[in-house]
Amino acid sequence: ALIALYEHKTFVEGVIWGINSFDQWGVELGKVRAGRILPELESGAAGSHDPSTTALIARLKG
Repeated sequence: ALIALYEHKTFVEGVIWGINSFDQWGVELGKVRAGRILPELESGAAGSHDPSTTALIARLKG
């Protein structure tokens, strides 16, 4: 029931503010970027990324 209340609150606030609360462009962008990084995590081949992403991939690989 608490989750339903939160979802309703989010929807109502979006209507009041005139925005689509469930348009998650950031989530979609994350899926695209994760799709590019996942093969590197599985195969071990290094790709070309910014230093922060490269460090995170190295840490995940162990």
